[in-house]
Amino acid sequence: MKKKTIIIAEAGVNHNGDFSRACEMIRVAKLAGADYVKFQTAVPELVISSIAPKAEYQKETTGAQESQLEMCKKIHLPVSDYAKLAEICKNEGIGFMSTPFDLVSIDVLAKLDMDYWKIPSGEITNLPYLRKIASKGGKVILSTGMSMPEEIKDACNILIYGGIKAEDISLLHCNTQYPTPFRDVNLLAMNTLRSINPAGMVGYSDHTVGIEVPVAAVALGAEIIEKHFTLDKTLPGPDHKASLDPKELSDMITAIRNIEIALGDEHKTVSESERPNITVARKSIVAARDIKAGETLTEENITVKRPGNGISPMLWDSVIGTKAIMDFKYDELIKI
Repeated sequence: MKKKTIIIAEAGVNHNGDFSRACEMIRVAKLAGADYVKFQTAVPELVISSIAPKAEYQKETTGAQESQLEMCKKIHLPVSDYAKLAEICKNEGIGFMSTPFDLVSIDVLAKLDMDYWKIPSGEITNLPYLRKIASKGGKVILSTGMSMPEEIKDACNILIYGGIKAEDISLLHCNTQYPTPFRDVNLLAMNTLRSINPAGMVGYSDHTVGIEVPVAAVALGAEIIEKHFTLDKTLPGPDHKASLDPKELSDMITAIRNIEIALGDEHKTVSESERPNITVARKSIVAARDIKAGETLTEENITVKRPGNGISPMLWDSVIGTKAIMDFKYDELIKI
């Protein structure tokens, strides 16, 4: 059976800078069955310049009047809050993760004993950032949106050179558009990621609308799934509309767990659930009309019908031409 997929419920900045909402998101992620709830840690002034434009989807969801920096200042929590969130996760029984977006945030999160570092797609070409993550050690999950294979290889090599083991680097296929059009998902690109770092896990970070694509990714072998969620899709902010609501998050996780069970293994056999139906669905050789003892069995007086608890039709050629050992009534199972 396929090993359990790691499911990361991406809270991101969908708390809109409200600590109590962030706490509620932890509880929702736990109730939905996620393995981790993940936030985004940043000192906005260290991440975004005053002249950085918003992405088009950010303009659509939050307007074009304010700058990207002004927007992010409003929706980020202070870095001092993440230790509290980590403690709440521990108390709730769900794993805590947060993506650092700057060097200061890396130092803050390094003290919180996370199981994984999560590197976002936008930092895959940030050499100082990658080196600092590597210096902290541990396991890394690297999103690869907007990246070409050579860029992904370069980032992996930087991490490995810095001391991270290749088997501790997981690569997530990702498309950095919110929401991602289905035509641009390209789930089979996970196969390319496996060739880039065969030692590590491969997964998928999803930005499509709905739950079917991450479920399909698991069917194709994804070992990690990351998906944004929100308490309310109508809240102001850049990511809410492309996120799952609590019920959708729960539905996605349930579907993934069902797919894990359904995948089974590569061996084709008769399952215990279907075994009783063999005699119901298969057929046997039966009398096509009344047959007298000693009469030759031919294609005119025998046929094939359900149930399947008599002579298998696979023995048809062996039965044809033999003598009836007894009288057979119409539809009676033939015996030889």
